[in-house]
Amino acid sequence: MNPPPVGTQSSTRRPSPALQAILQGLKPGQKIRVTQQVRVGRQVWPAVAVGEFRDLNYLATGVTGDRVPQDDIVVATLHFKKENGELSSVALDENSKVEVMS
Repeated sequence: MNPPPVGTQSSTRRPSPALQAILQGLKPGQKIRVTQQVRVGRQVWPAVAVGEFRDLNYLATGVTGDRVPQDDIVVATLHFKKENGELSSVALDENSKVEVMS
């Protein structure tokens, strides 16, 4: 299965048009801030990471067993290098926020 081009709908929820525009304009080495929501039970809080953009691609997963391609889960995944040198990746969802920093 070929991953869809950036900006198309994955099998989760479509990123906002504003987030799609930011993602399409990112260049390797740009400093970014990624904010996501962490939820445990009823409690929700922000998780923030800062680093240098490395790549954007799609993670394609599937359910166990022999199923049709429509059952695959395709998630946009942002790869970056944190300020401490750690290589990190996050799966983007409808609550993800990516900011380009100067």
